[in-house]
Amino acid sequence: MTDIIPKVSTAALTDALGRLTTNRAHILDLVSPTPGRVLYGKAITIQFVPFRQDLYDAQVHNFARFFYKAIAAGAKQSVLVLGNSGPANVSLGGGTKLSRLQNHKLSGLITDGRLRDFGELEHYDPVFYCGGETVKAGTADVMPVAANGPVVVGGTTVLPGDIVYADGAAAVIVPAGLADEAFQLAADVELEDASFVTSIRDEDPKTIRASIRGREV
Repeated sequence: MTDIIPKVSTAALTDALGRLTTNRAHILDLVSPTPGRVLYGKAITIQFVPFRQDLYDAQVHNFARFFYKAIAAGAKQSVLVLGNSGPANVSLGGGTKLSRLQNHKLSGLITDGRLRDFGELEHYDPVFYCGGETVKAGTADVMPVAANGPVVVGGTTVLPGDIVYADGAAAVIVPAGLADEAFQLAADVELEDASFVTSIRDEDPKTIRASIRGREV
């Protein structure tokens, strides 16, 4: 992975991965305080589960502890991926808690859970994509329980070290071992699509109608 953000669409990257693997790779219906910005980086993960009073220990089940565990191997250019199996309409973090991403120079965050304080997050350098904005804190509803293990976001499995690539259309999870091939193939897909646009512009409607009639006969 380089410092340079690849210039391909998430649609082309999804098509490319469809040729390389049968894994679901895309995550839909995410929103962002800055929807025009592209997010790119290696995944680090934290898993949230529904809150349980008998299990909860404030010294153990707090975001700061799992955040620093997640970034122990390095934070720069990482994308924090929050897996949430708890309620979907409560917050996994907001401007205060997530200022740690700014402090440690992460590329950003994705989750299908909700975040608070879009007005603050839009001014941070990291890019945020999530399931929506909310105003209710989630501390009584969800709690973090693990860092740097597999998580699920939007029906897609994310492993630490996967490449996260997101824009206003979707997020795409690229297995680390396929990253170079996938991004190159995505660029090729975009060239193919451009060629198709040209051929469609020049196509002869009469020839196409005749071909269709021939198949119907």
